[in-house]
Amino acid sequence: MKHLRAAITAVGGFVPDEVLSNEMLERMVDTSDEWITTRTGIKERRILRGDGKGVTNMAVPAVQSLLKKRGIAADEIEVIIFCTITPDIQVASAAAKLADLIGAKNAFGFDLQAACSGYLFGLNTGAQFIESGRYKKVLVVGGDKMSAIVNYSERTTCVLFGDGAAAVLLEPNEEDFGIVDAVLKVDGGGREHLRISGGGSMWPASKETVDRSMHYVFQEGQAVFKFAVTRMADVSEEILKRNGLTGEDVTWLVPHQANKRIIDATAHRMGLAPEKVMINIHRYGNTTNATIPLCLWDWESQLKKGDNLILAAFGGGFTWGSMYLKWAYDPV
Repeated sequence: MKHLRAAITAVGGFVPDEVLSNEMLERMVDTSDEWITTRTGIKERRILRGDGKGVTNMAVPAVQSLLKKRGIAADEIEVIIFCTITPDIQVASAAAKLADLIGAKNAFGFDLQAACSGYLFGLNTGAQFIESGRYKKVLVVGGDKMSAIVNYSERTTCVLFGDGAAAVLLEPNEEDFGIVDAVLKVDGGGREHLRISGGGSMWPASKETVDRSMHYVFQEGQAVFKFAVTRMADVSEEILKRNGLTGEDVTWLVPHQANKRIIDATAHRMGLAPEKVMINIHRYGNTTNATIPLCLWDWESQLKKGDNLILAAFGGGFTWGSMYLKWAYDPV
């Protein structure tokens, strides 16, 4: 009996039209294009505007483009895993709303929250459904409307984040293509360095929590950077060793787009040339759960069947991980 793997068979993505450039941020807070670019690699980010618009407004067109590419109907989807830290509302889930909006009448789904590592956790979870043999089509969505939780008067944080959504379809593969291995980690000791304190059961929304800006993302930049540089590189090197790979065997590194210096350090640790690294942080900023699938969306036309991809991420919590997958199809 052939080994069953979960393979990516289609990719879709969406970013809003509105661009928020570094030059525009210079007029909003005490910052500069040079400061932002040298520390992060970000030149601009996309912002979703409009009353009542949330992350599902970006996920719907991303998924619809995926379905069109694959040539399938929404009612063929069996599982939806929506990786996000910015659901439209707390209840019901973004996955449930997405299923309704796209017409996925035969799917069950749920939201997955693991900060910026959420998409890797979601892909690994989706792979389990496929490898069980019970499900044939699993949709893994990554999206965040970070502009909803960013304080645009806080100069060190507001420059980092943007809005976007992307998704992949996982299907069974018996040709040895698909998700091969994953190394996933969590350390709750880092929760104080990168967090949103308000809105949970410990600090429910109130006038006090709003006045104290507890509903915005808070980050201790140096502590997060130091931990991320080390851990993301560690797990990326570990996934290579576990699978008998070297940097020469890797076709692409698909890193979480949080900081260009973290990406460079990870690639260096793996022995990868810059041309083997997917980077679009300069265009979108950190879209949290959307960064990795947006990279796959941007580079889909360059990916070839059999390519070795290493995915790597780091996020609040702390959470981090890496994944090895073999690409399952040639460009259309």
